[in-house]
Amino acid sequence: MELNKATLSDFTALADVIFVKELMSLPREARDSGLFKVVQIPDNTGESRKFSEIDLEEYAEVKNESDQASRAKVQQGYDKTMSVKRFAKDIGISYEMRKFNKYPEVVARLTNLARLAVARMELDLQHRIGFAASTSYTNKDGETVATTTGDGKALAYSAHTLAGSSTTYRNILANNPQLSRGALEAMELMRVQNTYNQFGEKVVMPADILWTTDDPNTINTAREYLKSTASPDATHAGVTNVYAGKYQHKILSRVATTAAGANDSTKAKYWGLASSSYSTAYLGIWEEPHLKTPADLNAGEDFPTDDWNYGVRAGWGIEILNGVWFSMSKGDGSA
Repeated sequence: MELNKATLSDFTALADVIFVKELMSLPREARDSGLFKVVQIPDNTGESRKFSEIDLEEYAEVKNESDQASRAKVQQGYDKTMSVKRFAKDIGISYEMRKFNKYPEVVARLTNLARLAVARMELDLQHRIGFAASTSYTNKDGETVATTTGDGKALAYSAHTLAGSSTTYRNILANNPQLSRGALEAMELMRVQNTYNQFGEKVVMPADILWTTDDPNTINTAREYLKSTASPDATHAGVTNVYAGKYQHKILSRVATTAAGANDSTKAKYWGLASSSYSTAYLGIWEEPHLKTPADLNAGEDFPTDDWNYGVRAGWGIEILNGVWFSMSKGDGSA
């Protein structure tokens, strides 16, 4: 479609196509990782959602002849209330761009516009991991974001509490080692020894995700453990790689960033394990990223400049109920 002498309806149709095409091609590392459960929130159902957990005790009990069966115990866990935040950016398409066939400039503006909401959603999601050892952070808009789980502790903490037991559990690896065979086994052991229901009973919660930042050394180390193979003629031929197929490796390239999205080398070595099946990290979608287009008589054209204004809009919320499904090491050797 040519852009010279384009009508508003023609141009908007083209803009929609460009925007959607770009939106579909953007990487959504955290959203699609399995770490977060995505919940679509229907229209006209309020601006908040409460998420809570309820545990049933782990074991049945003996029933002797003619005895009444005992009643199963149910324990209400913690809850978190998620509220929606809307996000937006606008951009102008000049008179010259649409009248003089400046197609590359138009495409660049619309594709960049599509990226903004998706990138911000990824930043917010990945900051829940990048700031997992903190109870809050100040985001790039200057707002305080609470990152606590239902027990009021940081997502990654050494003494999480349970609602129905005095037992505590940790999900941040002691001494925060970098990813290695020994560190990975230490984290696996930590999970074995610190996986409880609200009654303080040990439960089975297998991890299926090994997540890392985009640090090349950490990525390569993960790949060596997960994908290493041996030649049939090699001296170690026939040796089984016990990690082959055990975990999905998920690379989160925005974890090692500041609240403003700049590089943060202090987080470069973050890594951990997680269970996608038992995740209690929720992403609520009130409004998927979409293009807001101008139309006749809706003030879409700026009178002084003759620009047609286009925008991206989206709305979502994020909350994490507990930390039992998630494990982490900062990789910096800190106590």
